[in-house]
Amino acid sequence: MSAMTIAIITGSILSATAMLDLIKVFFRDLMMLQQNSYRNERYMKWFSQSGESTSIGRIFCCIGMLFLMVHHLPFFAGAIVASIITIWQFIILSTKRYKKPLVWTPRARRIFVTMVGLAAITSIIPGILFGLRIFCIILMAILVVSPLLLLVANDILRPVEKAINKKYYDDAASILASMPDLKIIGITGSYGKTSTKHYLNRILQEHFSTMMTPGSYNTTMGVIRTIREYLQPYNEVFIVEMGAKQPGDIKEICNLVNPTMGIITAVGEQHLESFKSIENVQHTKFELADALPADGLIVVNNDFPFAANRKVNNAECIHYGVANTENADYVASDIEFSPNGTDFTITGKGLDAPLRLHTNLVGECNVSNLMAAVVVALRLNVPKDKIRYAVGQIEQVEHRLNMKHTPGEVTIIDDAFNSNPQGSKMALEVLAMMTGGKRIVVTPGMIELGALQKEANQEFGKQIARCADVAIIVGRYNADAIMQGITEGEMPVANTHYVGSFAEAQKLLQAMLQPGDTVLYENDLPDTFK
Repeated sequence: MSAMTIAIITGSILSATAMLDLIKVFFRDLMMLQQNSYRNERYMKWFSQSGESTSIGRIFCCIGMLFLMVHHLPFFAGAIVASIITIWQFIILSTKRYKKPLVWTPRARRIFVTMVGLAAITSIIPGILFGLRIFCIILMAILVVSPLLLLVANDILRPVEKAINKKYYDDAASILASMPDLKIIGITGSYGKTSTKHYLNRILQEHFSTMMTPGSYNTTMGVIRTIREYLQPYNEVFIVEMGAKQPGDIKEICNLVNPTMGIITAVGEQHLESFKSIENVQHTKFELADALPADGLIVVNNDFPFAANRKVNNAECIHYGVANTENADYVASDIEFSPNGTDFTITGKGLDAPLRLHTNLVGECNVSNLMAAVVVALRLNVPKDKIRYAVGQIEQVEHRLNMKHTPGEVTIIDDAFNSNPQGSKMALEVLAMMTGGKRIVVTPGMIELGALQKEANQEFGKQIARCADVAIIVGRYNADAIMQGITEGEMPVANTHYVGSFAEAQKLLQAMLQPGDTVLYENDLPDTFK
């Protein structure tokens, strides 16, 4: 067999394996862009901080490309080395599992097709002009710089996405305009908004035909999709969860839905990495209050200083509180926790007698979230007996301080969604009440706290030492800060464990769990964190 034939065969094999590998790499790049809200600047920040630029796969692809570029080395030798590298990376990416895999939305498909088109243009034309070696070198180079193609594709499609989004926006606005009697209630806050949305929806269902934004559909496009796909002409109340990553996000949603009532559940340190200051968080959350009409109502959590101290002059403002009851219009008191749930009493203006309620939920944060929902329900004239019944029927929202009991008599407290300083403290306090066996916390710590990241996780470690018997720290992202706090809290070294993943944590738990033990899962970092 001639050297030319061998070169063609090995080059063809490399071309095939490199293109297959490129598809997998594009999938992963696109998944991470999607998890960063299709924002190039956020993706680049993740890319620079995650170590992706110097990943093992990228380094090996660079090595394969260099082998192909050495002219005194036979082409087939470089092709074999590069083929082995691309096959290895393809297998690794094919077997890797993600917590939040790529969702093939129409936008994702458009970006993927554009990426493939760019890759084809930049490789095939030079390949035709300069030969197989150049074609293979360019394919290997694309594997190294694939994020660049991703960002370029996203930029190219920006005008297209803008036009599509405007069409959807106008369609949603038209639907809302056709329902002038629809009562629209906005809910926002640094944390607690999703739980409060579910609680309010369950209570109002006893008296109205309701619709709420599902899941985490709390962006403008998520709200638009809810209106176009779920909202029905017979609905009387539309509950809109409003999330924000930067100033103006909530205002944009309000400009579309024009709420007449709103709830602000918290103003805290969540997302300080993007907001930079608590004042910016406050300003953004109160975009909901500022958007209300003169006859509107905003219900504000008095337990958070930067929620309580913000004046609202354009609409009626009612404050509710559990911990800080000073100047609160509605107060929760006589709170009693038990294995069967929580009993508490609400007093306040408009109530001719204290309202005693029982819920299956646990934790002070849930009492607070229920209060906000009850206050709105009272304002909408939902009868107290219906409120009492609905509160008693509410089940915890998944991954938000959700308590379960396993057949092996182990209690699981699932608080794995978006941990924050206040929420994690409350979750640990619930764990501390479980005295039937070992109290175990499994956590990767808290994220997106900006300059407070280390300090908050260190304090979190101290709280773990006070409330838990065993700590399992997952991943390296916050490990040092948490371990420092645990050490300061004087938890025995033998009771602290470090693991690289939740899968490893599960194996460790299986070896140590006994009947009567309680496990708290506090936060679960997405794929963008390690």
